[in-house]
Amino acid sequence: MSDSTARSRLQQIEIAGPVGPLEALLQEHEGQTTALTALVLHPHPLFGGTMNNKVVHRVAAVLHELGAVVLRFNFRGVGKSAGEHDQARGELDDARAALAFLRSRYPSARRWVAGFSFGSAIAARLSAAEPDVERVILVAPPVRNRDFAPMRTWPKPKLVLQGTNDDQCPMAELTPEFASWAEPKTLVTIEGATHFFDAKLGPFGDRLKQELAPAVAAS
Repeated sequence: MSDSTARSRLQQIEIAGPVGPLEALLQEHEGQTTALTALVLHPHPLFGGTMNNKVVHRVAAVLHELGAVVLRFNFRGVGKSAGEHDQARGELDDARAALAFLRSRYPSARRWVAGFSFGSAIAARLSAAEPDVERVILVAPPVRNRDFAPMRTWPKPKLVLQGTNDDQCPMAELTPEFASWAEPKTLVTIEGATHFFDAKLGPFGDRLKQELAPAVAAS
């Protein structure tokens, strides 16, 4: 899908959110038709999560390298985004507004959604509720304290990436939950990786690209 003659363009923008403007970063390819858009959601706002988180940045970079237009944004109350943290209820509405922005700007493009930790819980709920989302990427999904029940019946591709040394979202808790999810689904483990993939962002990015490249090529 990607075009080697296209130049990358990263823009700081504002999205109209449910309680006011949402601070966002939009990464496009100049001189290239947009066939795929990807929304990437950040980890928990009350624990330092922002759109500039290193894992979120790496996911966005890989998706953009594969040819997608990528949108990251700060949930309400984070950075310059209006509002206050709303225990995932309002954050889901924020994500829905961001997806609507992509839908309006690129009406004919395919749509993927990705999220890290808290962001993966929002990504799962958003994807299951929006018919035009065709794939979800969940990084370190916190199944211990977030509801991923929609994944048990959602019939579209799910890619999960998980560190084997993640003490916040342990493999022992993810494994039985993942087993209950509907096909198609893929679980990729990054050996030795902690929750934030410290010193493992390289292998993480490589595996993410390896898993998603065939889906992009098939478009």
